[in-house]
Amino acid sequence: MRSSRPDAISLAITGASGIAYALRLLECLIETGQQVYVMISPAGQMVAAMESDVKLTGRAMDMQRQLAERFGAAPGQLSVFGNEQWTAPVASGSGVPRAMVVCPCTTGTLAAIAVGTSDNLIERAADVVLKEQRKLILVPRETPFSVIHLENMLRLARMGAVVLPANPGFYHHPERVEDLVDFVVARILDHLEIEHRLMPRWGIDK
Repeated sequence: MRSSRPDAISLAITGASGIAYALRLLECLIETGQQVYVMISPAGQMVAAMESDVKLTGRAMDMQRQLAERFGAAPGQLSVFGNEQWTAPVASGSGVPRAMVVCPCTTGTLAAIAVGTSDNLIERAADVVLKEQRKLILVPRETPFSVIHLENMLRLARMGAVVLPANPGFYHHPERVEDLVDFVVARILDHLEIEHRLMPRWGIDK
C-alpha cells in the first residue's frame, strides 16, 4: 500500500502536443529528489509515442517501472496512477500533494478542471488541489486560443491556479530545441519553488 506524501508533487500528462516539456520536467523533479505522483491520460500515452521515443504501456505499474528506470528514480520516489484509479492518494484531500502540474494541458482538460467535472483521476486530482488551496499549475499548449479557452483560463486564474502556457522566450539565445523546452520547464520549477540551473536569470546570471 502506498502512503501519501504531503510534500509530493503531482504531474499530469494529457494529450496536448508537447510531451518534451513533461519528460524534461519529470527528469528535473527526479534529479532534485522530489516525490512525484504521475498520471498519464490515454491521449497522453498516444502523443508520447508520436513525439518521443517513450512508448508507454497501458498498465500503471509498467509505466512506473519504465519511467523510474529511464530517469533513475530512487525506490518509492515515483508513483504512476491509472486514469480511473480512484484509490490513489491524489483523489482525496487527505492525500493532497503540495502542488500539481498539468503539462502539457489540453484545452479539454482545462475546461473540465474549470467546471469541476472530475470524470477521471487527473480532473479529480486537480479539483482536490484547488479545494485544498494548494498550487495548481496548468501548461496549455494550443494556438490560437478561442474565447472559450481564454474564459476557462480566466476562471481558473481567479480560483488561484497558475496558467503557464508553453511559450518559450528567446532572449537567452537558444541553440537547440532542448533550450526552448528548458525555458518553459524552468518557469514551472520557479513556481514550484525548486532550485535549478536550466537557464540564466534575467539581470542576475551571466
